[in-house]
Amino acid sequence: MSAPSTRRVIIDTDPGLDDAVAILFALNSGRFDVLGLTSVAGNIGIDITTKNAGRLLALLDRENIPVITGAAAPLARKGIEEAGIHGNDGLGGVVLPEPFARPHGYAPYWMAEQLHASHAHSVDILALGPLTNIALLLRDHADAARRIGRLIVMGGVVHGRGNVGPHSEFNFACDPEAVDVVLRSGLDVTLVPLDVTRKVRANVAFVQSLRTGTAGNAAADLISAYFQDGLESRPLHDPCVMLLALAPELFRVETRNVSVDLSDGPDAGALLAGTIPVKIAMEVDVAGALNLLAEGLAA
Repeated sequence: MSAPSTRRVIIDTDPGLDDAVAILFALNSGRFDVLGLTSVAGNIGIDITTKNAGRLLALLDRENIPVITGAAAPLARKGIEEAGIHGNDGLGGVVLPEPFARPHGYAPYWMAEQLHASHAHSVDILALGPLTNIALLLRDHADAARRIGRLIVMGGVVHGRGNVGPHSEFNFACDPEAVDVVLRSGLDVTLVPLDVTRKVRANVAFVQSLRTGTAGNAAADLISAYFQDGLESRPLHDPCVMLLALAPELFRVETRNVSVDLSDGPDAGALLAGTIPVKIAMEVDVAGALNLLAEGLAA
């Protein structure tokens, strides 16, 4: 692995199969100081995404980490759910223990408290779902939001097809207005788009290599539920956020000037050519990424 990370993180998430794998990696690798999991509606409704966050913590006996309920709906439009991919439980039928405790608080307010209580720029936010909570933090607690270190976001697509509209990606299509708020904020934002995540997929041998320990076995079950054809998984989108946070040398990141499609058309949320400079990961060392993921899950 790369040199150990000392960064403290908040994971903003809508678990979700690939979210769950990313969270297991963060919790099990020993490389993140996870302050809390903030939930957001996305892959499935807020009650289920929140409960799934708690289930992952219970699996690894991390009752010291809180779950905080976030936004139940996008800023200005109806949300999109992906139960067809993630199952009605969001976890593809993989059974996890019940949460230790009920979630508490309200995510944007809790985030603001954590940021004010920490040294400026010492807490990163790893955003795995729609950006609604982050946009609300910026709107309602701007002083706190300016204290964020890095904001690493799974979302968008630059080249090629989208996975919701012709050029729109799911997380960004769920809440285009939130994306626009975040990208215009001036925060240190790095996007991890479909251009990268579609290249990171697991095969059967990779899954078998994970089957050591609680986190590895659970991740193997979750990824198996994410297979399309018995040979290869769907893209491991959200783990790429954690991998970039730990090992940016595995990614080629460039700055592009973009805007966000805020229309009501099929490409709502799509990244367009524009005037907002944003760092975007465009290439990934796939073998290196999978090796790091396996090391963290099977540790």
